[in-house]
Amino acid sequence: MPPLARLLFGVAFDFRREGHERIPPGPVVFAANHFSHLDPVILGATVDRPVRYLAVDELYGKTAFFDRLTVWLGAIPMSRTRAPLGALRVALDELASGGSVGLFPEGVRVWTWGEVGPKRGAAWLARRSGTPLVPVAIFGTDDAMGRGQFRIDRRPLSSFVCEPIHPADHEDAEDPLASMVATWEERIDAGLARLRSR
Repeated sequence: MPPLARLLFGVAFDFRREGHERIPPGPVVFAANHFSHLDPVILGATVDRPVRYLAVDELYGKTAFFDRLTVWLGAIPMSRTRAPLGALRVALDELASGGSVGLFPEGVRVWTWGEVGPKRGAAWLARRSGTPLVPVAIFGTDDAMGRGQFRIDRRPLSSFVCEPIHPADHEDAEDPLASMVATWEERIDAGLARLRSR
């Protein structure tokens, strides 16, 4: 998240993060649950480093302001209907140069956690690039600006950085990507339970 965006975000919201010291140095694939358009901002505020994130191209073309804002925040437009080869190349180049990439494995904003099974894209990127996959649980954005809401309510927001998932630890699994995705789901579930109990 750009420094100005982080400053404005800190003024606008009551935000608490936990576990950011678990983030390893170097390139990282961050993968968070997805309730709201606010989630990319929360992810950026959580990890304290620039993050390029994959955003489906159907979000674009509605307003010039939104298009410019997402690019400013580091979005990589990605097709939902065609193989996103160009977007994946950009993401792999970002990781190869030492940067970080963020994804939302559910693929869509959801009403409740668990209603949509996670896709393999984040695990694939981490395995292909040999970088850690770091789950980030995000809580409260469904109250602040969930699906169907068109304005932002000032509600408490929180995030929890879970233990990194290392691709090498899953190489002996029958399906390494499925094993990584299942581990991501378990860690997000535990992270959300922790944040709910606060």
